[in-house]
Amino acid sequence: MAERQYVKISIEDRVALLTLDYPPMNFLNTATFTELNDALDELLASDEVKAIVITGGGQYAFSTGADINELVAIKSTEESREHMRRGQAIGKKIEGAKKPIIAAINGYAFGGGLELAMACHLRICNNRAQLGQTEITYAVIPGFGGTQRLPRLVGKGRALELILTGARISGAEAANIGLVNKAVPAAEVVRTAMGLA
Repeated sequence: MAERQYVKISIEDRVALLTLDYPPMNFLNTATFTELNDALDELLASDEVKAIVITGGGQYAFSTGADINELVAIKSTEESREHMRRGQAIGKKIEGAKKPIIAAINGYAFGGGLELAMACHLRICNNRAQLGQTEITYAVIPGFGGTQRLPRLVGKGRALELILTGARISGAEAANIGLVNKAVPAAEVVRTAMGLA
C-alpha cells in the first residue's frame, strides 16, 4: 500500500478502516481528496477487502469539510468549479461502490465532511457528535452533493432547514431524523461500524 500523509489504511478481517488524518479537523483539501481517491481505488480493487469504514483521526472530528485557507486562495470561477468537482467525484465513487462503505462519524461532521458521510451507504455516529451543512455561514451552498443527498435521507423540509440555516444537530438527533443509521457512545463508533461491516 502506498504511503500517504492525510489518509491512513488498516485492514482487519477483510474490512478496511480508512482514516482521514489531517489534524485537528480533518479538512478536505486538494491533497486529501487526491489521497482519498487513490486509497478508495486501491481498496475497491482489492480482493482482500470486502467492506470499507471511513472515520476521522484525532479526538474531535470526522471532517469539518473544506480547508478554508485553500478556498480563500481560489482566484477564478474555474478553480472553484474544479474544487467542487473533486468533492463530487469522491461522493459518486463512494455512492456507486460495489462494496459497502460505512461512515464512522466520531466527531464534528460539517459541510463537505457531512457530504462525504452522506455519500456512504451507512452511517454510524457518536451520539454527542455535531453534524451540519454549515456552508451558508460562509455564504455558499453545499457543493459536493449535499443538496441532493440530504433531502433523500431526511426529507425536503428538514434538509432545507439544515442547509438554509447552517444549524448543527447532535448525533442523537441525526439518528432520530434518519440522517444516520445509528448513534452510539463515542467509544463504540468505530467498533460498531467495523462490526457492521
